[in-house]
Amino acid sequence: MSLSGLGDTGKAQPPPALFPAPESDTPTSGRRRGGAPRNGPSQQGSPVNGPAPGDDAGRQLVFFGADAAEPAVADLAGLLAGPAEVVRMGGTARLSVRVDAAWRVHVLVAELASRGLAASWEPVEGERHAVRTSYTRVLKPLAAAWLHGPTKRPPTAFHLTGRRLRLWLAAAGTPEPPDCYLLGLGPDDQECWESIGDALAAAGLAGTLLGPAEGGPAYRITGRRRLARLAELVGGPPPAAPADAWPTRQ
Repeated sequence: MSLSGLGDTGKAQPPPALFPAPESDTPTSGRRRGGAPRNGPSQQGSPVNGPAPGDDAGRQLVFFGADAAEPAVADLAGLLAGPAEVVRMGGTARLSVRVDAAWRVHVLVAELASRGLAASWEPVEGERHAVRTSYTRVLKPLAAAWLHGPTKRPPTAFHLTGRRLRLWLAAAGTPEPPDCYLLGLGPDDQECWESIGDALAAAGLAGTLLGPAEGGPAYRITGRRRLARLAELVGGPPPAAPADAWPTRQ
């Protein structure tokens, strides 16, 4: 199976053999209709020091949700919080992530295109799929912030917003009934795991770290209240996502 490239329009082509071409899954709320995606820093504010569940202040987290700002390249830090990798070449960088389902390919290719990034995909071993961007200067600041030599590590001020969490879920989020949700991590990113957990806790989503022997690496978010907060932050499911794959408000 060959790679699905990009046409002259710059729009990514989803894998035709895996699923039909759906409608755009990019939220329109807060976005200029027909406007170009913004590639600058996220305008979603400073990190949230997550209040205790049930605290009225916790409701303010909705303002950091996926619908609160336009798509930005800075949102891709959410993929790097999960299993994505970024590599540099000269003055450019490329982001890639392996996923376990065709619907994830569809959503991620669309999300990358909404941020002005050319993307392609290809099948890899284990019935998985690799989604990657082209090398571009646009991703150079992201790579500079996350790479220490060849090692991926979150920047000091890293925090999770709704759009970052939405991308993380699209790449590596898995429900675990009845009241748990797993957020997958990079298996070789041990140096990131603790900092990522701190960012989850700061967003009011404190989770339990699961090692590879426990079905991870992943963070398990447990409890209806936390899952409701997660659903509030990431927004509604993309059209391509199965109904039971996305967190819902209860």
